[in-house]
Amino acid sequence: MSVAPGRADRYLDRLTRMHVSNLLLMFVVFIEGFASLGVEVIALRRLVPHVGSSITVTAPTIGLFLAALAMGYWSGGRVKDCFLERVLRNFLFAAFLAGVGLSGVVVQAIFAGIGQPVVSYLVFMACVVCPPAWLLAQTVPLLTNLIDHERAGAASGAALTASTAGSVLGASVLSLVVMQLLGVSAAVLLCCATLCVGVAIGARPPRRWAPVANATLLLAVLAWFNLVPKFNTLETAYADYRTVTVGSGGLPPTYRAPGRVFMVNEQRASMLDAGVPARRAPYIERMHRMIVDELQLKGKQVLVLGAGGFTLSAGDTTNHYTYVDIDPNIRAVAERDFLKDPINGDFIVDDARRFVAQTDRHFDAIVVDVYSSHASIPGHLVTAEFWRALSRALTSEGMVMINLVLDNKLRAPFARGVLATIEQGLGRCAVEVLDRSQPIGNVAVFCQPHATPLSVVSIYTDERNSVDRDRGMSGF
Repeated sequence: MSVAPGRADRYLDRLTRMHVSNLLLMFVVFIEGFASLGVEVIALRRLVPHVGSSITVTAPTIGLFLAALAMGYWSGGRVKDCFLERVLRNFLFAAFLAGVGLSGVVVQAIFAGIGQPVVSYLVFMACVVCPPAWLLAQTVPLLTNLIDHERAGAASGAALTASTAGSVLGASVLSLVVMQLLGVSAAVLLCCATLCVGVAIGARPPRRWAPVANATLLLAVLAWFNLVPKFNTLETAYADYRTVTVGSGGLPPTYRAPGRVFMVNEQRASMLDAGVPARRAPYIERMHRMIVDELQLKGKQVLVLGAGGFTLSAGDTTNHYTYVDIDPNIRAVAERDFLKDPINGDFIVDDARRFVAQTDRHFDAIVVDVYSSHASIPGHLVTAEFWRALSRALTSEGMVMINLVLDNKLRAPFARGVLATIEQGLGRCAVEVLDRSQPIGNVAVFCQPHATPLSVVSIYTDERNSVDRDRGMSGF
């Protein structure tokens, strides 16, 4: 049976329109996946300066995000008409909420204004992260109604494939490319821009101009909101950096004003006063005295894990310093805005634990100062395995010097736990609380691992007291 030429042309034209429509719908779903995972990745990065990046932060964040997605899938499946219009409206609302809520200004206002970290975190998740996730998750069940396939399973499978592909690309591009090269605010803007592009693509005549105009206006507003109020802050994939000038009230006693303070994730990482030579943060001064005056190292190799402001090596012209930090941008911003000079030493971009595990070099002193903020120290850098690995990178008489932020009585579970873990990996260490006037402050730990395990000692009691014999055998 033959088909009339006119009917055949109309049939082919219908198939072509159907194919193009499916491609457009799949691309809109792809954009949803890109933006939704983008919101999650950016949210995790924005939380670092305020609550850290430990598993106790990332796990509930991912869980709440998935809960919002589940609610969005359920809500989208209940809609009975106006499917595409609902998706485009959701895109605009999600772009607005994410573009404003994930901006550095608003995130800082939430955590600084509320004060309580847990409450601030919950407000951030409930008002900033979960609503866009809920709105965007409705896309797949909504557009599955419009994707033309012979079976519902094929339509939903195609939509989920496009959404997942967008998620993979969004998570990878935003974290590995955009944040690294342009900063977090640029990642926020790109995430919102993709949603605005989705609105422009999905809009249909005869009133196509209205959603396109709304998306363009929204994108312009979000661009100003994220890119203009920078406050001299450099945002990278790992941290926020800025240098501030402080008076005598912002410096320790006896320090000369004005001073420069290097802020990392809104916490003081390093400082320099106006003296000649400039005085550094008290814990840096203490470790410098240990290296130069007490150990009297000259012409030796010093490894510094965690660059901070690169101030430890200032004024030491005899020893060679190697700084290791995971953020490749920290050196440039420290030299330009904080030190005003090139660093004294070498800089290696690497994870501290990976560098220690892979290096074949041996150092006469290793300084561990790996806080990314006052609230965050990477969990893999406080384990017994890490401390034991440090001893393998030391010379036979080398010393490990550790900066910790603990309570001044060393009674908190974290203080007792981390100190016990260090001694399990490095042996007996000296512990110095540097400022007992503050409830929480810097604690310096000095360890010299022994080449062979130390023998087990007995506890002195009234019944078995060998204190005089042991003291004599030890040469005291």
